[in-house]
Amino acid sequence: MTETATPTDQRLSLVLISLFKGVLYRDADVRLWESLLALEARVRDYVEVLGLMLVLDEAEGFAYLRQRPEEDGSTPLPRLVRRRQLSYPVSLLLALIRKKLAEHDAGGGDPRLILSREQIVELIRVFLPETANEARLMDRIDSHINKVVDLGFLRRLRGTDDRFEVRRIIVSFIDADWLADLDRRLAEYADHIDDDSAEE
Repeated sequence: MTETATPTDQRLSLVLISLFKGVLYRDADVRLWESLLALEARVRDYVEVLGLMLVLDEAEGFAYLRQRPEEDGSTPLPRLVRRRQLSYPVSLLLALIRKKLAEHDAGGGDPRLILSREQIVELIRVFLPETANEARLMDRIDSHINKVVDLGFLRRLRGTDDRFEVRRIIVSFIDADWLADLDRRLAEYADHIDDDSAEE
């Protein structure tokens, strides 16, 4: 005799599948977000068995799965959540966008930060080496922006290719302590970008 899934089991399955596919945003699916909040303890128990932990930020409205840190003396589990090695320009762009979000939040007002392509270009351009080939530079910057979109830290606004919303999940990856040390990091990024340019 086959057991039929209860509505709660089905909601749990939907939440888990969504989390395994990527970040779950409150504004993208309110009902799924409410299911996550109602089933949070069960979700945490389930993913813990797989060596994962739930990162849930109710204030900012996002949740995702992260590999649980290895404990001393325990046998490491295979990674389910891939680590991504980011290029220096992409890391730089993420840092600059995060700094812009902090400045925006300090000013109050709209919690959403919308940036145009031109604004993003101006953020990063001052840290990139001078070049005579403007078109090539713009292509490279566009590829960095596209990578940040692919990573989920920027979202293109509907009906436009040149306006982006900064996703607040960036706060979870680049915290206030990291931002406080940003000037030193920007100098390091600039050095690495110069080195990369010299190799091309």
